[in-house]
Amino acid sequence: MTHKKPQRRLARTIRAIASWVVALVVFFPILWMLLTSFKSELDAFSMPPHFLFKPTLENYEQILARANYLHYAWNSIVTAGGATILGMIVALPAAYAFAYHPTKRTKDVLLWMLSTKMLPGVGVLVPIYLICRDLNLLDSKTALVVIFALINLPIMVWMIYTYFRDIPYDILEAARMDGASTWQTMFRVLIPVSRGGLASTALLCLILSWNEAFWSLNLTTTSAAPLTALVASFSSPEGLFWAKLSAVSTLACAPILVLGWLSQRQLVRGLTFGAVK
Repeated sequence: MTHKKPQRRLARTIRAIASWVVALVVFFPILWMLLTSFKSELDAFSMPPHFLFKPTLENYEQILARANYLHYAWNSIVTAGGATILGMIVALPAAYAFAYHPTKRTKDVLLWMLSTKMLPGVGVLVPIYLICRDLNLLDSKTALVVIFALINLPIMVWMIYTYFRDIPYDILEAARMDGASTWQTMFRVLIPVSRGGLASTALLCLILSWNEAFWSLNLTTTSAAPLTALVASFSSPEGLFWAKLSAVSTLACAPILVLGWLSQRQLVRGLTFGAVK
């Protein structure tokens, strides 16, 4: 036992160091973007990079003067939030049916839904663009909400289906024996029990919708353009202005990073739901 204690301490130390190294590698691009946003364009282009520089808010001032940041931020909130709500409304009953009322085709349907994520967006760009044009939905938040919800729906259904499968069916049977209907069983028993997993699914859909750029750039111009379109607008034929691009990227990432940091406990709880019985 005395020989095992030093080995365990060494193993814990190695795991802690490895965790910090991985965390720093993952966080370094965000830190570099943040630091570059406070540099002048000359300092941002300097080689080798300047780690000691005089910080400036000039980039943020020019961005806020050039574009209405709140307009783009509001569009991102509406489209990402609306897509998350719409996706949850559709994914919840679908996952419930797959988990508790399976058929011979359930696995085939689930695999087919997942296979749609392998289709590149550019492959269906023309038909979706024409549909939005004919329905007068170009440069509208409604189109983005529907499209974001649909492209994230397979992942949402799979995640919720996995969480529901970890809940014993006996709990639902007990609720039904007490006279609860299907909808009452879902909303009063199933959803409260799996709220951690549902929260993580909703947060993941929100992040994916917030970061979606392909459809935003191709289906919007100004009225419904989210923050991803604002970031792309700072890429000009004259070249990339790294300091300004880093500043606008920081402004675009900040809200979702803060949300992720505030909900990290719920996210981890949801991602590990069912792992420990």
